[in-house]
Amino acid sequence: MAKRNLDRLRVLLVDDNSHMITIVKTLLRGYGIKNFDEAHDAVDAFDIVRNEPIDFIIVDYQMDILDGADFVRLVRNAEDSLNPYIPIIMLTAYSERSRVEAARDAGVTEFLAKPVNAIDLYRKVASIINSPRAFIRTSNYFGPDRRRHDTGNFNGEDRRDSAPIGYDLDLDP
Repeated sequence: MAKRNLDRLRVLLVDDNSHMITIVKTLLRGYGIKNFDEAHDAVDAFDIVRNEPIDFIIVDYQMDILDGADFVRLVRNAEDSLNPYIPIIMLTAYSERSRVEAARDAGVTEFLAKPVNAIDLYRKVASIINSPRAFIRTSNYFGPDRRRHDTGNFNGEDRRDSAPIGYDLDLDP
């Protein structure tokens, strides 16, 4: 698999901790990513999402006013969201089961616990690029399919589509 140049990707980093944004930007620069937007709260981040062409988002869970899960629901469900299909990685120190499930149920694409390291972050970025997940809509959820594996034995009305929506980039993990 040929490694692609990632320098044209544009990433939105959403965290109320400026030092964490700096750490994540440093790691992403190591992969060749050069274009960043930053927001220190979910409200400012949503304004950026509505007005800028962002390729993927990395968001913290615990923030004032709106938390990361609230932000994800806004991106996925607001009428004025430019791209409800945008990949979103939640990067947070709050990794207890209830928070992971809340993030998943909000529509997060990937979840990563702090402290972050270069290898784990790279794997999540590679995952959203190499293996984009199909999106599904139900009466109470819109987001990436939460099932990681196609067992082939579900034939119900809400069966997921076999063609995933996402990026067509190859990235060697």
